[in-house]
Amino acid sequence: MADNLRTAPLRLRPSEYRSILWAGDLMMAIVSVFAALYAWAQYNLTVSIPRLAQEFEVTREWSHERAIREATQQLDINVPFWFYLLPIIWMLLLVELYEPHVAGSGRKTTRGIALAAFIGLLGYSLVFILQQNTNLPRIGVGAFLLFASLLTLVWRVLFISIYKSTGQRRRVLLIGAGKAGQTLAEIYRSLSAQSFNLVGYIDDDEKKVGKTICGLRVIGSSEHLLELIDVYHVSDIVIAISGEIQGATFQTILDAQEKGVEVMRMPILYEEMTGRVPVHHLESDWIIRSFVDGLHVSGFYELMKRLLDILGGIIGVLIFAVTYPFLALAVFIDSGPPVFYSQPRLGRGGLIFNIYKYRTMRQDAEADGEARLAAENDPRVTRVGNFLRKLRLDELPQFWNVLRGEMSLVGPRAERPELVAEYQKQIPFYRARLLVKPGLSGWAQINYGYVASVTETAVKLEYDLYYIKHRTFGMDFQIILRTIGTVLRRTGR
Repeated sequence: MADNLRTAPLRLRPSEYRSILWAGDLMMAIVSVFAALYAWAQYNLTVSIPRLAQEFEVTREWSHERAIREATQQLDINVPFWFYLLPIIWMLLLVELYEPHVAGSGRKTTRGIALAAFIGLLGYSLVFILQQNTNLPRIGVGAFLLFASLLTLVWRVLFISIYKSTGQRRRVLLIGAGKAGQTLAEIYRSLSAQSFNLVGYIDDDEKKVGKTICGLRVIGSSEHLLELIDVYHVSDIVIAISGEIQGATFQTILDAQEKGVEVMRMPILYEEMTGRVPVHHLESDWIIRSFVDGLHVSGFYELMKRLLDILGGIIGVLIFAVTYPFLALAVFIDSGPPVFYSQPRLGRGGLIFNIYKYRTMRQDAEADGEARLAAENDPRVTRVGNFLRKLRLDELPQFWNVLRGEMSLVGPRAERPELVAEYQKQIPFYRARLLVKPGLSGWAQINYGYVASVTETAVKLEYDLYYIKHRTFGMDFQIILRTIGTVLRRTGR
């Protein structure tokens, strides 16, 4: 058996790829702390020299010993303890950059690092303004953000270059050129940054062999799978067969796995490429396998999530209280009363509760009582309402729902009961989104825009189910940070 093992070069798995990126980012952040301390001390020394020279002009007294003593005092900077925790904060700001489609793109990586530095600078500026503490190390923090941004970018570009030039990119072969395989091929072609190479299809339909489907060629049948793996240096095979797998094909796949080839199912690669769950390519028992047998969220996660909701809810309610006089007046002047509107929504387990928002549409937006989705550039939205939506200020009253435990900071969008009843008839697994609390923001909200059809609603469901399946405290924090970025870019809806 050992003689049959492949001798092809080892390739990094997505988890290993992310681990190396994480370790490199952390190292760059630690180096940036010490570089910032050095720059901070040198700045203080540079500032002290003109002052000493001015004193010399006034007093005409100068001594070498005094100059050394003064310079030493300037180099002896008072570093607060939290300054050494900046690498941890920096790593939290970079959470978005560990997704495969982001990590492999130089443009998205550069944009993400710049946004992380901006959010870090904005957060520190707010603390500085609120504290009014002149002892806060402005030079040190500014130098850290500069060094961390530059070093992280250099490290990322260097690693991606080495990764691609040494043949580390995975070579993936699709088993099945049917609907599932074609879906993967189409998504692969749409990616701006491809983290692996898609070699082609294997299919037992003789009519398909040799043809090009969705930009990929059917290179052979499962009978020749082992030979084709060697010819095309395949590292991964993906089973994209919707129906029953023939016994001979199944045995060939097992033989390939024994040779060291990684085997995965179509939904796994779909999730890796899109950050979504393929609802139209799932088996009927998928809910049981994924959300009952395979989904065990720890009690620690639930506790931390609730504590984060309480903290965020308190902060949100305070922001709501401070901004209420101005926002309420703006809504009233623009389109009259009422300032707020309330709607019943479905929460976890189908529990009905009422949410409150600033009114952003005309009073007769649903005069006939029929529920309608908000569309992009919806004519029913008022001028002030458009402003509130872009900054997501219309959702400030919902922080009260978060405090009450009806909603969370992060989760699927809270939907109206009548829309849920309609969608669950047309979209597979739609009601599964009620397994968790709805959220002010969520994986679907930050990755997808307006929906105006059942098809687009199904895409948002795929994002919601991906979040439910993979949710962690780190992912929640990532969504919160990306939501802040959305607000700063004024691209909310």
